[in-house]
Amino acid sequence: MIELNVNGLRHLLDVPDDVPLLYVLRNDLALNGPKYGCGLGECGACSVLVDGRAARACSVSCGAVSGRRIVTLEGLATEDGLDPVQEAFIAEQGAQCGYCLNGMIITIRALLNENPAPDEAAIREALRYTLCRCGTHVEILRAARLACGLDPAAMPR
Repeated sequence: MIELNVNGLRHLLDVPDDVPLLYVLRNDLALNGPKYGCGLGECGACSVLVDGRAARACSVSCGAVSGRRIVTLEGLATEDGLDPVQEAFIAEQGAQCGYCLNGMIITIRALLNENPAPDEAAIREALRYTLCRCGTHVEILRAARLACGLDPAAMPR
């Protein structure tokens, strides 16, 4: 049995230690925010927060995160409303197909957890390995800037 704390709820699951966290989140817990992208931990579509830091759920085993605090895209919102990062992505229309959106939002939330006032370079470095295949990078960067307290319209070229 594996104990997972996901979005504030405790789950006891009869799964092998080495099963990827992504499979359990999507198949057993019906949390579809994290997406299966590359399956290699390279694209970021499957990102979740583990103890406040971004992790690739496709390449992290359930055994490795047993007992740790896991937050998915669905768990960012509270009774009071959406997370400010989610609000910024809506305000700046930071999605096209939406497949990468989970990874982008989780990555920026993790950045803000670590650094509450990141600059442009920190935002770009954080997003460097979170891939968008549709090419909505301008809108994504505008949303990230807004979420981080920077002027979304003042993006450097």
